[in-house]
Amino acid sequence: MKKMILGLATLALLLVSCQEDSDGINLNQEKSIDMSDFYVESEDEESTKNGNDLDRCHSMKVLNRQIKENPGLFKKMYNVEYNTRKFIAAKGKPNGNGGGKPGGNGGSGDVDVLPIEDGLGIINIPVYIHIVYPNANSISDGQVNSQMATLNADFRNTNTNQLPSGTTFENDATDAGFSFSVAGVFRHNDSRSSWGTNDAVKTAYPPITPETHLNIWVCNIGGSILGYAQFPGGSLSTDGIVLGGDFFGNTSGAFGLGRTATHEVGHYLNLRHIWGDGRCNRDDFVTDTPTAGASNGGCPSFPSTSCKSPDMTMNYMDYTNDACMYMFTDGQRNRMRAIFTSGGARASMIN
Repeated sequence: MKKMILGLATLALLLVSCQEDSDGINLNQEKSIDMSDFYVESEDEESTKNGNDLDRCHSMKVLNRQIKENPGLFKKMYNVEYNTRKFIAAKGKPNGNGGGKPGGNGGSGDVDVLPIEDGLGIINIPVYIHIVYPNANSISDGQVNSQMATLNADFRNTNTNQLPSGTTFENDATDAGFSFSVAGVFRHNDSRSSWGTNDAVKTAYPPITPETHLNIWVCNIGGSILGYAQFPGGSLSTDGIVLGGDFFGNTSGAFGLGRTATHEVGHYLNLRHIWGDGRCNRDDFVTDTPTAGASNGGCPSFPSTSCKSPDMTMNYMDYTNDACMYMFTDGQRNRMRAIFTSGGARASMIN
């Protein structure tokens, strides 16, 4: 009898292993998800030498701090990444790993386009904007409107800047399928001269319904820092992005077209820096972006080469000037959209 029971149990396990889970994902396929390249803390915290002493993005540095303060965050982000790769693998060709080794994919990886298949349509993200300055009216409604216009153009690939001909990436720019709408603007007159990157501005002016809204704080960060974001998986009490007022919307200078917000929203939607913060031995978990050795600044001519292949310097997740970055790829789009699917880290925003 015991042998019969054991045999039936074994048969049941074999049958279950060939079935699909509630999301329609083959469990055998799920077991094959490769997470060997996953990381959270960055190796390289050097800021880009772009000639103007500005530090474009502190998101990875903030993440490093958050991991030290809350070791459980690693597991949460691991789960976010695992679910992202599982969804993408179930829908098409995996685009989550394996590109971070020396001499990596060079941006030639072919990935399936998911927006039509994922059933989500155009995902609208409502935005609460918190303006925190001694004179909060110093950030005009015009700046707010221009910033929203830039976000909508960049995430729908309708921006006026187009890829120059002659690059290997001229056919890779894609419509990510996101739109953004203002849900409210809150102006806070606050005499504090700078806020730093320890989320102090979020503590003073907490996010509003971060489960369903993107919160953006506009303030003087200090330290010549343009902005920083929180990745999916972090605490709701600090969820959102922070931008310096001089780089919010249409202002002036190399970073005056509102693309610091595009870059930081990319992080908020689970994108890493295009070079993976790792000098050729780490990747951004996207197959159709080339492995790069470091960030690029300024407005480099094509090709700017590292890791044996041209860098995608015009990608929004690099550090180049606003006028010289103007694309997401299909693989980046797939990653961003995956977190809005059932069980995804930001699914509550549309469900």
